[in-house]
Amino acid sequence: MRSAGRPPVSPVQLKNGFYIEVCDKGSNKGMKIWSVDEKAMQAAARLYAGYKNVILLGEYKDGKFTVSPVTYK
Repeated sequence: MRSAGRPPVSPVQLKNGFYIEVCDKGSNKGMKIWSVDEKAMQAAARLYAGYKNVILLGEYKDGKFTVSPVTYK
């Protein structure tokens, strides 16, 4: 079977909204989770905070985050 070719190298385009980053404890690479509003972002952060490292990335708008990241405790 032939391979599909070289994978794309363009960066991922994020949607406007609120993001958290969830990492395994002891790891520094995580997964970004999108929420439609700040209340939903806070609820998702509380959900994962018990067993994962959670970083609140804040609101993403027009290609950049509006505030600096904060570690959720």
